[in-house]
Amino acid sequence: MNIRQQLQQTLGAHPHIQLNDVEVDPTAIRAIMINEVVPEDPAQDFYGSSGEQYLSTTIPLFQKAGLPVETVADILHMGVYITNAVKMPKTAYAIEKSSLEESLPWLEAELALFPNVRVVMLMGDVAKKMFNQIARKTTKRNVIPSGATYKLRATPFYYGEVRVMPSYIMTGGNILIEKAKVTMAAQDIATMAELIK
Repeated sequence: MNIRQQLQQTLGAHPHIQLNDVEVDPTAIRAIMINEVVPEDPAQDFYGSSGEQYLSTTIPLFQKAGLPVETVADILHMGVYITNAVKMPKTAYAIEKSSLEESLPWLEAELALFPNVRVVMLMGDVAKKMFNQIARKTTKRNVIPSGATYKLRATPFYYGEVRVMPSYIMTGGNILIEKAKVTMAAQDIATMAELIK
């Protein structure tokens, strides 16, 4: 299934929404990693024509977790799908509330495409906030409580049968120099990989 085509078929086309243009067997996906926001240039996204910007930090995190990945195809082959919570690029330092609101139905529909997911990793506070908004629709409560990620990440949280793991954003120029966050994100990825074996 092509993710972009499926979501556009479900929700229609939107001029500002950027969706993953990738072929995926949805039944083979066991984990979803939700990053914060799409890059300004779609070619730099995880499944973009180069993917260089986002994969230049993501692949090293998987490798630090001890996983033998070289490409985003290797990550998909593991049963891990990566997406962005906010489907339109930032226009300022902070993500605008309207971007969150417009992206939410797209993220919700995207997550619903994968029937066999066992783990959802929330890579950053924006991903955590948006996933909580989706969860509140059915459970009337947040899956992940407020608090610092380093304190929350050791606690197992569940959305139904799905393990939900708060972690750190995995893209951006500064991520690989923040050694403590890199170490914790890699540990979280290693835990996720164990959970989906």
